Amino acid sequence: MKRDAVTGGGCLVSAAGVVGAVWLWGASDRTQRHLGNEFENNGQDFGAALTELPFVFLAGAVVPAVVWGLGAWLLLGRRRRPESSGSPESSESSGVSEFHA
Repeated sequence: MKRDAVTGGGCLVSAAGVVGAVWLWGASDRTQRHLGNEFENNGQDFGAALTELPFVFLAGAVVPAVVWGLGAWLLLGRRRRPESSGSPESSESSGVSEFHA
């Protein structure tokens, strides 16, 4: 996998996580109760939305991105280990940094 594909995939997974988390939070009975879907808007509390929504948004963005990044790191790390010769002198003599493979 190329870095651009991994980065693009991580961004797509993160965006889908945000949409899914906000939709799931908005569809829950508890949120509907706070937003006023009871009889004559009794129990309407927008403070709950203002305090919970940023955390739902961040969790929906961060958790899928971290899982995606961890999976990509594990897959790419396993693929690169057999290719390297294991000696730091070999990468220095070829003029290529081990960080810019």
